[in-house]
Amino acid sequence: MIADLQCVVLDCSAPAELAEFYRSVLGGIVDQPDRRWSLDEDWATLHAPSGLILAFQRVADHRPPSWPDPARPQQFHLDFGVTDLERAQEQVLARGATVLDEGSGGRSWRIYADPAGHPFCLIRQ
Repeated sequence: MIADLQCVVLDCSAPAELAEFYRSVLGGIVDQPDRRWSLDEDWATLHAPSGLILAFQRVADHRPPSWPDPARPQQFHLDFGVTDLERAQEQVLARGATVLDEGSGGRSWRIYADPAGHPFCLIRQ
């Protein structure tokens, strides 16, 4: 095992509104303080009673998916918590991931693509 799934992140134009929508469906707490991320107008979270955490990330000029139109596919990414970011990077690259953004300035996360091109993040716990 390399990592623990921390949350599923959905791209959107209005993070707080989408978090509230999912709270009304699943219950839970919107924007519960959590040391793993900062909350602001571009990022909202929902801690569901089941333990699931959904996060909502503002994307400039967001174009919603148009299922099943492949020109505008479904949009989300996974965040994985790791204790050793360097080692986890070595392991995911060895399994076929590619680096999309290694970050800078001591940032606690890095962005990768899985072998099919879907983005995911490794986040130092």
